[in-house]
Amino acid sequence: MPFPPETSLNRFDGKVAVVTGGASGMGREAAIRLGREGASVIVAGLADDERGAETVSLVEAAGGQSLYVGVDVTREAECEAMAQAAIDNFGRLDLCIAAAGISHAGYVSGEVTEGEPLLGGRGRHVLDKPVEYWEKVLAVNLTGVMLTNRAVARRMIDQGQGGSIVNISSGAAKAPIRGMADYCVSKTGVWMLTRVLALELAAHQIRVNTVAPGLIDTPMTLAVTSDEERRQRRIEAIPLNRLGEPADIAESALFLLSDQASYITGQILHPDGGIFVGS
Repeated sequence: MPFPPETSLNRFDGKVAVVTGGASGMGREAAIRLGREGASVIVAGLADDERGAETVSLVEAAGGQSLYVGVDVTREAECEAMAQAAIDNFGRLDLCIAAAGISHAGYVSGEVTEGEPLLGGRGRHVLDKPVEYWEKVLAVNLTGVMLTNRAVARRMIDQGQGGSIVNISSGAAKAPIRGMADYCVSKTGVWMLTRVLALELAAHQIRVNTVAPGLIDTPMTLAVTSDEERRQRRIEAIPLNRLGEPADIAESALFLLSDQASYITGQILHPDGGIFVGS
C-alpha cells in the first residue's frame, strides 16, 4: 500500500527548521513537509548541489519560506554558519533534521556516482578497507551529525525556548552488513550520540531522537533496487511487502519533531516495514 495522501496539520506554524541533506531524498521530503505545515526551512547541502534550489522552490510551493545554505557538515565553522543563517534570516531556530549522510567514501570523492553499485567497489572487509575511506564515512555520518547538533543546540539554548532535533541513522545501527563496517559503525554511533545528547540537553527542554530507516527508495539505494529481480527479492524480505518511501521517513521525523512527541527523547524509531523485527 502506498504512503497515505499528503496532509497538513500545521504543527510547525512560526517554527524555523534546519534540514541537512536537504537537496534530495529523505531530507528533501522532510523539508517540503515542514514547509507545508508552516515552518520556515533552511535547506542545507553541499555548496555545489544544484538540487538545493529545487528543494527551496518545492518548500515555497508547499507554503513555507526557505533558503538554501551550502555546508560541508564535517567542517565546524560551516555548521555554525548554517545554524546562524536560521537566526539571521528567520529570527529563530526551533527544529533540526540531520539527514546528511553517505553510504561509502566514493559518493563524496566523486569516484562513484548515483546508479553505480551501492558499495561502488568500496565494500571491502575491515582487513582490506583503506583507512581514508573509513575516516571519510565517519566524518560525514557521525562527526557531521555531532557538529550539526551542537551548532543548532547552542542557538536553541541561547533562545531559551527549547527545541527538537532528529538525527537520521539506519537499520544498519542494529544489523551488521559485510563490507560496510564504516557505515554500520557510523550509524550506531549516531544512535549513541542521540542518547547522550538527549540527557545533556534535557535541562534546556531540547529533545533529541533518531529515525533509523530500513530500505528506502532513494538515489543512494538505487543500485540495489533498480534491477527488477533484485528489487523483488528485497521487497519479499520486507514483512510489509514494499520498499519504504522518503515520505515514510519524513513523517516519522516530523512526528518526533512535533509537540505530539513532547515526552519522547533519546529514542530510536525504526520505520523499516518490519524487516528488523526481533533483531
